[in-house]
Amino acid sequence: MSPSFSSSSSQQRTMRIGIIGFGPFAQFLAKTMIKQGHIIRAISRSDYSELCANLGILFFRDMGTFLESDNEVIMISTSILSLSRVVESIPFHCLKRPTLFVDVLSVKEHPKDVLLRILPEECDLLCSHPMFGPESGKDGWTDLTFMYDMIRIRDQSLCSSFLQIFSSEGCKMLEMTCEEHDRLAARSQFLTHTIGRILSEMEVEPTPIDTKGFQKLVQVKESSVRDSFDLFSGLFIHNRFARQQMKILEAAVEKTKQKLEERSKELQDPIISKF
Repeated sequence: MSPSFSSSSSQQRTMRIGIIGFGPFAQFLAKTMIKQGHIIRAISRSDYSELCANLGILFFRDMGTFLESDNEVIMISTSILSLSRVVESIPFHCLKRPTLFVDVLSVKEHPKDVLLRILPEECDLLCSHPMFGPESGKDGWTDLTFMYDMIRIRDQSLCSSFLQIFSSEGCKMLEMTCEEHDRLAARSQFLTHTIGRILSEMEVEPTPIDTKGFQKLVQVKESSVRDSFDLFSGLFIHNRFARQQMKILEAAVEKTKQKLEERSKELQDPIISKF
C-alpha cells in the first residue's frame, strides 16, 4: 500500500529519529528534520558532540545507550563500505520497541540485503535514496527526487510520517524497487562519478578559451572529487550493475578511438585524398 502525501507541514507528527553515521549528508538532512520539529539523536564513529550540541541534537558514544533512547525511527547514514560492519555490531536487544529502520545510502540492493539478514523480524524496513545533497539541496528540496522502497512495513502511519519529511519540503516522491534503482543509478550516478574521476586523473582545468560544454565537464569533475573515493568505490563494489557499465564505457572509448583511426587512415589514402 503506497502512502498518500500531504504538503502541509502542520499535519506532521513529531518523531524521535536516531541517526547512525552523522557525516555531512546526515547533518544536512538532520537540519531540515529539526526545522520540522523532530527530535534527533545521533551516533557516529567520529566525535560530533560539539556540532550536535550546537544543533540541539543529543550525541551518543555508546551504541547500546543510543538504542535504549527509545527512537521510533533509526536512519542509517553510514558509508556504503562500512554498512555491513556497523549493522553487524548493533546490539539489537537494546531496542525498546519495534523500530522503523531507514537507510539513505546511494546504493539500494546492498543495504536491503544486509538489513533483511540482520534486522530483528519485528523491525520495519524502508530503503530510500534522497537524490540530492548539501550542494544541490542548499536552496531547498522542491522538485528534488526522493526514491523509496517499502521493504517491510507494518506501521504504515509511522512510515508515512517519515516520508512526509521529504514530501512536505516539495520533493518528488518516487516509489521504485531497489533493483530498478541500482540499474538506473549505474547508468546515471555511477557513470557521472566515473567520468568526473577520469577527468580528475587527466588533470582537466579551466582554460581561457573554454566552451560551455567544457565548462560543464569541469563542473562534473569538481563535483565528483568533492565526494570521497570511498563513496565512488561503494557505488562500484556494491552495485551489481556498475561493473557492466564500466565495461560499456571502456568499449565505447575503444570504439570511438577505432572510428577516428579508421577515418585518419582514409584521409591518408592517396586515392581518397585526391577528392
